Amino acid sequence: MSPENDAAVARFRELLQIPTVSHADEREIDWQPFDAFVAALPRLYPRTHERLEREIVDGHSLLYRWAGTAASDPLVLMAHYDVVPVVAEEWDRPPFAAEIVGDGADAEIHARGAIDDKGSLVAILEAIEQLAASDFRPARDVYLSFGHNEETAGGGARAVVALLRERGIRPGLVIDEGGAVVEGVVPGVTVPTAMVGVAERGVMTALLTAREGGGHASTPPAFPATARLARAIDRLHRHPFPVRIAPPVRALFATIAPHTPQPLRWVFGHLALTGPLLARVFPRLGPEMNALVRTTAVATELSGAPGENVLATTARASVNIRLLTGDTVASATAHLRRAIADPEVEVEVRHGSDPSPVSPWRGEPWRRVAGAVASALGEDVVTTPYIQLGASDSRWFTAISAHVYRFTPFHLTRAERDALHSHNERIRVRVWLRGIGFYRDLVAAS
Repeated sequence: MSPENDAAVARFRELLQIPTVSHADEREIDWQPFDAFVAALPRLYPRTHERLEREIVDGHSLLYRWAGTAASDPLVLMAHYDVVPVVAEEWDRPPFAAEIVGDGADAEIHARGAIDDKGSLVAILEAIEQLAASDFRPARDVYLSFGHNEETAGGGARAVVALLRERGIRPGLVIDEGGAVVEGVVPGVTVPTAMVGVAERGVMTALLTAREGGGHASTPPAFPATARLARAIDRLHRHPFPVRIAPPVRALFATIAPHTPQPLRWVFGHLALTGPLLARVFPRLGPEMNALVRTTAVATELSGAPGENVLATTARASVNIRLLTGDTVASATAHLRRAIADPEVEVEVRHGSDPSPVSPWRGEPWRRVAGAVASALGEDVVTTPYIQLGASDSRWFTAISAHVYRFTPFHLTRAERDALHSHNERIRVRVWLRGIGFYRDLVAAS
């Protein structure tokens, strides 16, 4: 690598080594690493901090502004620097050592946050630092919004949006984490695709509760609360949400159809005829394809009796639901009740938000994104809309911008994507370095 790339990787590794772990219960958070992360940035990126204004929002989130020639329709580049907890024993390498494994083109950095989402955050800072060093001035204002609690409450991003709204700022383009450059996700596609989320699924948690009188486990009733709850979970599993192809997914297949062989080219290009059949087939092709065509629901947390020889007076299950574009919290709750078909099982919505609005996949903002993909990541990469499967802080920005997109500019394998929120999270060095160019080109074109 060049000395410049070596230095960039060294800065990336230093920031990965700071364990900014977030927890849903903020009383469990050690805020010292968060303060250390924020304090390290001016030293690592001096030109950025000379040229851009920085303010701290909601205690730990960061908002930067780079004044451009015009203040209207600014560009917002988003990322977050909190990471999910780790089980260190499951990792092959220490999760916060940021070790480089391998040599040459296949060298990898192993660390929590390497992709989600310090990879994007540091790549953004590298791009801004390079442009600032060249005396570049953007045509429009550029904002950097770095959240501190995306993995939990997302309060930092909400506070940033409230602040921008108060100041009358309506971004013309917002980019947050999301889909990556992938291959092999859609059967038959022969080119790498940049999966740019034009919408994201809603998210809700429903609590299922079954009750009984309790007592000693030696004399159980015929149908204890735990059995009733288990039956409810099983019914929900056996009666999934219906499948359908939402408009962004139709656009995805229309975009990739020319890059597939026959007869798939015809099938993907005539969804008006083939859509209902494809929607039934896709769930059999893996969890990602299943999540593209239906609202998903899965029981996660379970609780019952306080002891092994005690009957549960209350048995509970948390159900995590991700809402496909077109569904709502209300419609999903109605489906739960129909699928469970047991009035003795209480269904309570603990929290929920409907799917985000859909951003357009045509027009000047979209062309800017696609242009940066082509120039930085390869002319052979096809930029396509899709529905973001997970939730991100970008959903809050839809209140002040009609052009909110979710894209992580890294070419990721299936194994690398599977490591997100799991053990052995990692990114290839050359892939990360190439991603810097996406942000640099996007800002330069703004």
